Amino acid sequence: MHVMVLGAGLSGVTTAWYLQQAGFGVSIVDRQPGPALETSFANGGQISISHPEPWANPGAPLQVLRWLGRDDAPLKFRPTTDPAQWWWGARFLLECLPTRAHRNTAAIAALARWSSARLHELRARTGLQYDQLERGILHLFHSPHEFAQAPARARQLELLGIEARVCSRTECLAIEPALTAGAGTLAGGLFAPGDESGDAFRFTRELAARVRENGADLHWECDIRRLTGGSGTRLEGVEVCDAEGRQRTLRADAYVICLGSYGPRLVAPLGERLPIYPVKGYSITAPLLDAARAPSVSLTDESRRIVCSRLGDRLRVAGTAELNGFDTRIRNERIRPILEWVKSRFPGAIDEHQVEPWAGLRPATPGNLPVIGRGRAPNLWFNTGHGTLGWTLACGSAAALAELMRGRPAPVSFPFRLPR
Repeated sequence: MHVMVLGAGLSGVTTAWYLQQAGFGVSIVDRQPGPALETSFANGGQISISHPEPWANPGAPLQVLRWLGRDDAPLKFRPTTDPAQWWWGARFLLECLPTRAHRNTAAIAALARWSSARLHELRARTGLQYDQLERGILHLFHSPHEFAQAPARARQLELLGIEARVCSRTECLAIEPALTAGAGTLAGGLFAPGDESGDAFRFTRELAARVRENGADLHWECDIRRLTGGSGTRLEGVEVCDAEGRQRTLRADAYVICLGSYGPRLVAPLGERLPIYPVKGYSITAPLLDAARAPSVSLTDESRRIVCSRLGDRLRVAGTAELNGFDTRIRNERIRPILEWVKSRFPGAIDEHQVEPWAGLRPATPGNLPVIGRGRAPNLWFNTGHGTLGWTLACGSAAALAELMRGRPAPVSFPFRLPR
């Protein structure tokens, strides 16, 4: 059986890999000249099992109101005339209800734990190297009020099967000595030793090479125009336009949508309404000037919603979320606070004259639950909508989809889209 994967980011390439391992023939189609050149290119680098709580939680609406009008707000809403933006926003508020937030958190945690195990197996089997560090993630609190809630959060994570321990300021410095320069404002932390970090771009590129070696056809620089057939019946093909302007139809036995924020537009004519909207995130990547001053443990600043990961001789710092449609422009007023955060917390650690800014569109659902499973057409499948957790959930989502496509039971407790 030949499966065509549409999209070559983390989601698409891991999907292709696990489908091959399950015995499927695979091809990949992407508009870029290679893998992971859009949303997966420069994310925060964290595989954060210890952060299953979605953005949509009971405290979110009030927090968003407090952030209104701030250029450095962790979540910034830029209103447009797009009805999809307002529909998504309304659904986001619905997902903030306690019962829904609790359900979503439990589902994300279950998939994240399972995904971590799949990543470890993949790494042991392939020997992939992608600047990975298995040193955990340290969540930092600079507000005594926020730190006071850390014990309850640790207990909740324990109930979800995730190890985490509350750390005093002194314990935080013992885990990551590079925090010393900015320790004056640190109230405490929460350390999750089972978390890790790594370069998602390098991982995806290396895994795509393995997929190609295993016999996959990789169709680069092919702009996907539309799906033919469908609307309850089987899909017949994918119309594409290549780099030289030639149009053709690619065919397979089944198709998997891994197109991030662009997936909803492609499948809408088939009667599919994916609850996905682009949430722009920003990051900077900079070479190290003084490795001793840079952290080697991945960090999450809970007060600022900024994450930081060591990638070999580089430092990746990412943060903020912006609802502004499909705008991918890099705004200096959003990059500046991230750079200032690094300079104040780790002075002298990076070469600020060689900073590479980046912005990408996270494909977010209102409740942070990715869309995994089957569509209306019997040969249409989805693995998309992972939002801020694409790196965390990548291997588990793809491995689960491969099991579903083999006709096997769902391997983990999660609201998959199952065949009817």
